[in-house]
Amino acid sequence: MISSLHGNIIHKETGSLVIELGGIGLQVFVPASLSEQTRLGERINLHTYLVVRQDALTLYGFESPDSREIFTQLLTVNGVGPRLAMSILSAMDPDTIRRAVFHEQSDLLSRVPGVGKKTAQKILLQLHDRIKAVEGLAPVAAMSEVDTEVLDALTTLGYSVVEAQAAIQYIPAGSPEEVSERLRLALAYFARP
Repeated sequence: MISSLHGNIIHKETGSLVIELGGIGLQVFVPASLSEQTRLGERINLHTYLVVRQDALTLYGFESPDSREIFTQLLTVNGVGPRLAMSILSAMDPDTIRRAVFHEQSDLLSRVPGVGKKTAQKILLQLHDRIKAVEGLAPVAAMSEVDTEVLDALTTLGYSVVEAQAAIQYIPAGSPEEVSERLRLALAYFARP
C-alpha cells in the first residue's frame, strides 16, 4: 500500500495532480479544493489511498490522515465508489461530513452532485457507528427556505457546500429576506480581499 507521497507537482488538472517522485510522474486524484490551491513546481506531501481494480491502479491523495480516513469510511458504504467519495470530500470538509452523519442531516449530503436522497440516507445509516466521535461538533444550523435557495444557487455556480455555507453566514443579520438580495450579499463574500 502506498501510504504517502512527497514530491513536486509537475502537472495539474481539475481533481488531479501529477507528482514527480525520482523521475516518475504519478497521477493522484485529489479533492477539488486541494487541486485549486496548489501551484506547479510546488512541493507537496499527500496522504494517499491506493484503489486496486482489475483494470486499473488508482491513487487518491489527501492533505491529512483525517480526510483519508473519511474517504475510506465512505468507500465502505454500499453504492459509494472512489469517485463519489472524492466528490463528497470536494464539496464538504471532514468535520461537516461528521456533523451530517452524527446529526442525521441527509439534506447536506444530498446537495453534493451525484448524491441522491437514498445514497445520503445509506451514508448516514452505515457510517453512524463507524465514524469516530469528535467533541464540539454541533449540528449545522437549520437554514430558512430563502437561505436554502441561496445555498442551492451557490452550489449550482460551482461553489462547494462548505464555501456556500460560509458565504451565507457572512450575510449581515437583518438583511432582506429576498433570494436575489441575499445571493448578492453571499457573492460579496467571495469578492472580499
